[in-house]
Amino acid sequence: MNEKNIGGLMADNLCYRILRSHLVSGKLEKGETISIRIDQTLTQDATGTMAYLEFESMDIDRVRNELAVSYVDHNTVQVGFENFDDHEYLRTVAAKKGVVYSRAGNGICHQLQLENFACPGKTLLGSDSHTPTQGGIGEIAIGSGGLDVALAMAGHPFSLIAPKVVGIELKGKLRNGVSAKDIILKVLEKYGVKGNVNSVFEYYGEGVSTLTVPERATICNMGAEAGVTFSIFPSDEETEKFLAAHDRQDSYVPLCAEDGASYDETWTVDLSTLSAMIAMPHSPGNVARVKDIEGLKVDQILIGSCTNSSYMDLVKVARILKGHVVHPTVSLGIAPGSREVLEMISQDGTLASLVASGARILECACGFCIGNHQSPGTDGVSLRTSNRNFEGRSGTKSGRLYLCSPETAAISAISGFLTDPEGKMPFDSIDLPEHYAVDRSMFIFPPENSSSVVVKRGPNIGEPPKNVPLKDDIPAVVAIKVGDKITTDHIMPAGARLKYRSNIREYSKYVFEGVDPTFSARTLENRDKGIGSVIVAGYSYGQGSSREHAAICPMYLGVKAIVAKSIERIHQANLCNFGIIPLVFTDERDYDRIGLGDRLSFSDLRRQVADGTVVLVNETKNESYRLDVYATEEQKEMLLAGGRLNLVR
Repeated sequence: MNEKNIGGLMADNLCYRILRSHLVSGKLEKGETISIRIDQTLTQDATGTMAYLEFESMDIDRVRNELAVSYVDHNTVQVGFENFDDHEYLRTVAAKKGVVYSRAGNGICHQLQLENFACPGKTLLGSDSHTPTQGGIGEIAIGSGGLDVALAMAGHPFSLIAPKVVGIELKGKLRNGVSAKDIILKVLEKYGVKGNVNSVFEYYGEGVSTLTVPERATICNMGAEAGVTFSIFPSDEETEKFLAAHDRQDSYVPLCAEDGASYDETWTVDLSTLSAMIAMPHSPGNVARVKDIEGLKVDQILIGSCTNSSYMDLVKVARILKGHVVHPTVSLGIAPGSREVLEMISQDGTLASLVASGARILECACGFCIGNHQSPGTDGVSLRTSNRNFEGRSGTKSGRLYLCSPETAAISAISGFLTDPEGKMPFDSIDLPEHYAVDRSMFIFPPENSSSVVVKRGPNIGEPPKNVPLKDDIPAVVAIKVGDKITTDHIMPAGARLKYRSNIREYSKYVFEGVDPTFSARTLENRDKGIGSVIVAGYSYGQGSSREHAAICPMYLGVKAIVAKSIERIHQANLCNFGIIPLVFTDERDYDRIGLGDRLSFSDLRRQVADGTVVLVNETKNESYRLDVYATEEQKEMLLAGGRLNLVR
């Protein structure tokens, strides 16, 4: 932090200023474990069902934080009874426990939260990795597993590592055809998708004032791909205009870094020299300039997701497409981010322009981003304005997904080939409306007296699985060995499998389905024989979604530990929450020595976990490895107890 003092204290950047105002325990210094008060929570239906089952298991009558919202936006395609039944559970448990419920069709949680509930200076914890979207309005918004959100709803503080703050200075102004999506892709080109655990991106500088709140939200949304805890912008005149246009001017608070504050690291982006950028398969960090790969034949283009589905985004797309018809070899789908956006583009002629161009209008939902529909064809090239292009995430393993701005997507839809939009836009800027079509009728607010509410539970809904306290001696086997950048999509497939999210016994059949289809059966057999399973991995294990099922289902199958070169933040927390030990190689060369099927043993494990170093014996190779327990002192207690639920029940 900075040496300069204000009133005898160090000057805080915006990140630490809000953290300090919410600090419950710990020393607010980089690298220290702290806990903060959580004002708001959000869940979505893919993760929320388990979160509310966990909340119910705590036997608390009503939520205790300021605001809790349950969104239905992921599994809106209802093939079979499971999704509808789960939505009925979510609707009724929300009414019972004092939670606001957002009905299917209302829109995507992050777009809706920005429009209706996000507030500068507040804290938000969400069971979705893209919760940091709300940093665009000056809120500290953190993605986490469902159990952490359930505990926040119960009034518990949230623990995190006081972060390293990377100050990203924006100067200048974007040129014609270059947008906010290109800014965050440039940041990802610089910082990559690994190595940023326990860091924060804080944006400042003269260029900030040139960006609207929706543009800032796009940038904060994809900070999640870099693995940072959250991203944040100041709250300024643009913030005030956005809130006033949504009849929420009372929520406005001006907020920025204190005079004299500094950062642990700084980097400058000159917006006036920035080019249109694109993320190539199969990582959001695999970034290039559009002009450098221009001319690629495109088969499918999808515009929407929580990253780029705002009113501003779709107006841009319509103006580009006006007077044109989508290329005959391209399928173009467009998903508005919320019903508010859909109503507004219906009223001002934008929707008519999109339909006239040949675009397919999709539901206001996550949809294609999570592989629920609109999968590309075999070896198909798909341009998307969403945030992730992991292999197989679209539902087509051979599909090649490229992430780009709405401008790049729209102009490429006309030509049929990847086209650089720079200097080709029929507009210089888009003015935001002075007033949005605010309509909150699709939110169901809970009754003050919920004693008569009956929670509905379909046959697909189970109970959160229980783990047992950690044993001292565990025979184990290497059940799978994987490489770097294994995502939660690799571990727990989404798409068609997400409907089993509330049925752990069924969902567990698909763990690592696309990597090793035999994994589930083998580990279950080991579990029933009293043999634990160990997953060995490279760098950045557990990237991507916050879905805690990537820890719950392996725990159900008998996985006792992850041994990796590094583990991502949200997944590490989920592992501890459910009693799977996150272990990191002390000597990374040991990764090459350990092999699939090796027989292993842990001894004196409880003491070793408490001390922070575990010795793993490889009986097959007749050697041993020193491993660091990647956990805080609080998390070590969870591991000894067999998971956090065992501590709070």
